[in-house]
Formats: sequence, structure tokens, C-alpha cells
Amino acid sequence: MAKILIGKYEATIYPEGDGFTGAISLGFGPDGKRQRLKRKGRTKAVVKDKLIKAVKALESGVTASETYTVCDAVNDWLSKGLKGRSEKTVTKLRTLAETHVIPGLGKIKLQQLRADHVDEWLDRLAGKLATTTLRETHGVLKRAIRQAQARDMVLRNVADLVTTPTGTNGRPSKALTRQQAEAVLNAAKPSELHAYVVISLTTGIRTEEARALRWDHVVAWVPKLKSWQPVTEAGFKYTKFAIFVWRSEREGGDTKTRKSRRTLELPKLAAQALRQHHVSQAAQKLKIGEAWQDHNLVFCTSVGTPLDASNVRRAFRKITKAAGLGTTWSPRELRHSFVSIMSDQGVPIETIADLVGHAGTSVTEAVYRHQLRPVITKGADTMNTIFGDSRHG
Repeated sequence: MAKILIGKYEATIYPEGDGFTGAISLGFGPDGKRQRLKRKGRTKAVVKDKLIKAVKALESGVTASETYTVCDAVNDWLSKGLKGRSEKTVTKLRTLAETHVIPGLGKIKLQQLRADHVDEWLDRLAGKLATTTLRETHGVLKRAIRQAQARDMVLRNVADLVTTPTGTNGRPSKALTRQQAEAVLNAAKPSELHAYVVISLTTGIRTEEARALRWDHVVAWVPKLKSWQPVTEAGFKYTKFAIFVWRSEREGGDTKTRKSRRTLELPKLAAQALRQHHVSQAAQKLKIGEAWQDHNLVFCTSVGTPLDASNVRRAFRKITKAAGLGTTWSPRELRHSFVSIMSDQGVPIETIADLVGHAGTSVTEAVYRHQLRPVITKGADTMNTIFGDSRHG
């Protein structure tokens, strides 16, 4: 048994099995048991080198064992680092971790992970994932290592040193034309999603805002009181209705931003759809009886529970298929269609920004640039008016 001094620690290296084991005594722990740091290798030189690295890590405050992998760090983060997150968010992050992070980097020891490893891994994914998904996946790794850092499992976060590359082009959002919108509205009439589609298309609310809409936030203007009253109290016997877009299917139930909290008057088509939907839902409550779970939601499942986004997508694709538009549409594109139709009718972008709950027109222009046709074509239209014929060509 050879004894050597590594830093301030006395180490021993001895034969064991087919190789050698090195051990450093770290004194006694709070429980009175002797604490020892061990490393194994094929030769004494390999073991000594591992002990030197272990002592350096120890002196820098790193406590992870040499067997602690990226997979271990990610799983620790998934189990401890997502407290307070919504179930939907946790599921999404876990899927990204288990689909992309762990298969790609999981076997690498965390202390041996280098920026080059992360770079090469991201480059491989860049040919498969859209840029947004790639950025979210990189974020999972960064946050997992950040938690490991906070627990002295690794000295630095190499994932923070790497820039996320550009991924594949995601499918650009599209908007329904007026004729397509009418076809969708007609195709939606037999569907339980009819009122959902009407509200989304005619008010431009976000899908997560629609799913969170409550009946006490559907209001009627009562002339006698000169105020908005919930339809749960006032009923639908009035002529003017609105919705308070104050909630969202987001963590904490808030809308996306403070500016997103808005009150939107309903067009007659939307008010009529909600009136019919309210009657249908009341009948469903009677049919279900005690099994009904009352969340006071306007749009819910057949037993009153919140709608799942994936179920809404599937139901909406059935509607667009019935409308002769195929199955490549998503519910969020009803919002894009609202912006497009408003813009086609010459509604100022400032008004559209207010309607969709954006803090300013720059956000509206950035997100819905493909739908703001009059704004984009205004310059060309003006030039065509000035230089309208070919005399100047």
C-alpha cells in the first residue's frame, strides 16, 4: 500500500481486483462515520491522476462523485427544480429532457462535460428541431446544470457558454380568408367547439384565454343599472354583451401580460353562439347530475373539467377538414385570422393591438406581420397611385 500526499490530504493507493484503488480520508461526518473519497483505475498513475482531480474539485467546493452524470443532473432538476410549475409545463420540460437531452448527453460525467460536447449535440439537433424547440431544449440543459452548480455538484455551467444555433424553420402561422372563415364557422355548427371557434375568430382572444374564460366574465350591459352584469345573474335577454379577458390557462391563472387584461364587446354572432352554448351546457349538467364538476368554465369537457389543449386541436382539425381546408390548421390561427380580417377591413394597427392585448403596435407587427396586409402594402399602393403606369419604366 503506497502512501502519497495530495495537497493537504494523505492518500493511499492499493491493489484491488484487476487494478488499483486510491483513497483519501476526509475525517468524520456529522454521524461520526469516517468519510473517504475513492477513485479506481487500471494503473497507479491513472488512480493518482484521478485523486489529484478529485482534490482540486473538493477544494473548489464541488462535491459530486465522478460517476454523477448529465442524466443524473437532469433527473435531479426534474424532481427538485420545477416546484410551483404547472403540470403542463412540467410535462413539456420532461418530454424535452427525455427525448433530446438525456439520449444525447446523459451518459457523460457532469464534471467531464465540455462546451464542445454541448455545441456538437446542439448542431445535431439543429437539423431536426425548430429554432424555438431547440432553444427550449438547450434551456433544459442550462437549468439542470445551474441547479447542480447551486448544489456544488459542478464548478461551472458549460451550457451557458454555448449559443443556441438556428434550427429548422417551423411551420409559419397562416390566416383564414373571409370565405374560409365562413366555411369554418358553418362546419363548426354541429361541433361542441362551435362557440369556442366563434369567440376565438370574432374577438381574437388567445386559445389559453378562451379555455380559461368563466361565465361570470361573460357580461351583459344592463341599461337600467348602466353597468355590465354577469350573464349568470342578468341572463341573455339584453342586446349588448362583452367578455372580461382577465384569466388565462397559464401558471397562476393570469393573462400573458398586464396589457392582456381587457374587456371586449362581443359581436352579435358571438353573443348568439354563447347564448346557445349556455343552454346546451345547462342541459349537459342536468344529464350528468352529481358527476358534473363545476369550475364555472364557459368551455369545458362533458363533465365540467378544463379543456386540454391537445383535445381542442384535434377537435378543431376535424372542423377544418369538414370545411374542406384539410387538417393542417391550429386553433391559434383563429387569432391570426382575426388580425388578418381586421386589417383587411382597414382597422388601424393601434386598434388591433388593443383588441389582441398587445402592449404596443411593435409586438403586433412582429407577431402578425404576415396578416397585416394593408399595413405592409400601403407603401406600394401609394407608389402605384403616384407612378401608376409604365411611362416611368
